[in-house]
Amino acid sequence: MRGGSDPQMVAVRAMLEARKPKPGQPEPTIAERRKGMEAFATMAQMPDGTQWAAMEIEGVPCERVVPAEAIRGRVMLYLHGGAYVVGSPVSHRPLVARLGVAARTASVVPDYRLGPEHPFPAAVEDAVKVYRGLLASGHAADTIVIAGDSAGGGLTLATALALKAEGLPQPAGLFVISPWADLTQSSDTYQSLAERDPMITKQGLDSSAAQYLAGADPRNPMASPIFGDLTGLAPILIQVGSEETLLGDSMILAYRAAQVRVAVTLEVWPDMIHVWHAMGGMVDAAREAISQAGRWIDGQFPKP
Repeated sequence: MRGGSDPQMVAVRAMLEARKPKPGQPEPTIAERRKGMEAFATMAQMPDGTQWAAMEIEGVPCERVVPAEAIRGRVMLYLHGGAYVVGSPVSHRPLVARLGVAARTASVVPDYRLGPEHPFPAAVEDAVKVYRGLLASGHAADTIVIAGDSAGGGLTLATALALKAEGLPQPAGLFVISPWADLTQSSDTYQSLAERDPMITKQGLDSSAAQYLAGADPRNPMASPIFGDLTGLAPILIQVGSEETLLGDSMILAYRAAQVRVAVTLEVWPDMIHVWHAMGGMVDAAREAISQAGRWIDGQFPKP
């Protein structure tokens, strides 16, 4: 498997390779994947002074993560990744905490419903409920940034489209990491980067999309935001790795957002793989990306 030249990422690739099932072993079940994802995250060190607690917003279970440096009155609504079938606030707590420190903001992470038990559009419905709840609790839209990684990145954009459709105000900004924004898997980077991506395959995402969609049209903009009308969406920051098959989704997203005059910034990070931000304890570029994204998020909020 070919990779980039970043020595820390070479070590990460070796770790990922060692964790793959051996030939002849069955693939892990969804339940096993969910448990393993949370277990891996709990080994990461949390930033000093960060606090977290369970909460509920509009009937949706959530977790609130608050760094010591958080500025009162602002919030990041973070939508976790996991291909719409795995992932939770627990699995993404370290990443959310680091990003919150960098952005000087508290975060709310919905434990949104997952497929196949709760198919599309359950995840979108839950995200919109939480956003509505934040507005109802006194947050102005310009004090909210929506962010997410992978499927959560796609869900971030789908949520923004749903808010527009319902006549609700856009948030201050949208930050997406390696977004899965096209559930048809139509980008040519699924082939051109297949040998360089150690994590994401078209076959794997085809399976997850089928489990989440349960027969729904994958071109529905609430499932695949790149097929939606992005006019009027909040400013978007996209961070994606050069070595991931999902690179094409980010490039198409940026192009289509720019076409309708949405303020969009696309950052392609050399040698990086899918959601490298989650490897903040091992990879300098992960910490650098989080720091840069945090400054961008901080800059979208009203001046304190």
